[in-house]
Amino acid sequence: MQTDERPSGTAAVTSPDAREAAAPPRVPVRRRLRLDAVTRVLAPAAVYLAVRLVGVGVLGAMAARGSGLVNELRSWDGVWMLAIAGRGYDGVPLTLVDAFGRHTSDTAYAFFPGYPATVAVTSLLTGGDLVTAALLVSAVAGVVAAYGLVALAGSFPAELTPGGPRRVGLLLVALFAAAPMGVVLSMAYTEALFCALAVWALVGTLRERWLLAGLCAAAAGLVRPTGSALALAVVLAALVAAVRGRAWRRPVTAAVLAPLGLLGYLAVVGWRTGTPTGWFAIQRTGWGSRFDGGASLATFVGRTLTGGHELYDLAVLLALVGSVTLLVVAVRMRVPWPLVVYAAAVLVTVWASDGQIHSRVRLLMPAFPLLVPVAVGLARRRTGTAVAVVVAAALASAWFGGYTLTIWRYAI
Repeated sequence: MQTDERPSGTAAVTSPDAREAAAPPRVPVRRRLRLDAVTRVLAPAAVYLAVRLVGVGVLGAMAARGSGLVNELRSWDGVWMLAIAGRGYDGVPLTLVDAFGRHTSDTAYAFFPGYPATVAVTSLLTGGDLVTAALLVSAVAGVVAAYGLVALAGSFPAELTPGGPRRVGLLLVALFAAAPMGVVLSMAYTEALFCALAVWALVGTLRERWLLAGLCAAAAGLVRPTGSALALAVVLAALVAAVRGRAWRRPVTAAVLAPLGLLGYLAVVGWRTGTPTGWFAIQRTGWGSRFDGGASLATFVGRTLTGGHELYDLAVLLALVGSVTLLVVAVRMRVPWPLVVYAAAVLVTVWASDGQIHSRVRLLMPAFPLLVPVAVGLARRRTGTAVAVVVAAALASAWFGGYTLTIWRYAI
């Protein structure tokens, strides 16, 4: 009697057609390569936008019972930016006043023109809606900065890119978007646009693409006074390259271009006010901001340590200690020196000046090279650990941003 049973230990025999039918469908190699390429191209934008969406979402929830999300995103300096974009410097409403409650014909000139001008041009695409244009400029600029940070990591020496420069670059993007005051990257503020220009100027510097470096530094100088720190780094690097190499014309061109935006705007304000130091006078008399060598900071630190109880006071103190510590670590890790020079110059402008002390956490946003040691350290860890740290940072940044805009009662 015949049966269908096979002898013990004998493998079942199936036809090639049956095996092919039973196997899971395979993605064609060409299509898989295309998907990998698309993922690789979109990754910087996806990481940046994911972190920022968390921040905006938390802010929206915290602002739901208050003035609302959009009003918070255009608050404080954003009001000035939108007024200048829509009406020009001389058309700013009299209701907008300086830190001492005054409004003069020169008050608005404390704000640099690069961001308002970009918003004004972009509003042509938004039907004249300045708020939408401003938020769009910040969002696009943030994405441009994200790609620049990945490119910047690709310019590092091999010892600074464990696991590959792309891994370090994406971590740098995530940390930048999740900075303590990362919320301003999504507001009608200058930080996103300035950082986009600054990071690409530094990419051009490290890769010796001097025209890129000079033009981006010049444009950044029209966006905010921190352009002085960027111009310093680009000029020094360009002059070193000119001295060391035979092809000196392009680096010298970059050195000439880099400070033009900043110097040009200071000259315009000087001409308007009748004194070469006109912009500095506006800052001093209208906003209480001047270079004091860190005297006001020392007073603040002493007051905070002896009797400070505000959460934001502690945040400023931690930002001070953290920024200086990261600068020292960056030097010890041998982060490329133009980045160190730029970051150090930013710290000097932030911590050695008088004025609104509580805005210092925000003013540290352009010092993104200080995040390089953190990104490199995380790149050496397991992926799960790095992701957990980034998620924690994103949530902390989201809450802190919401706190500064909906609970904190002073300017940011």
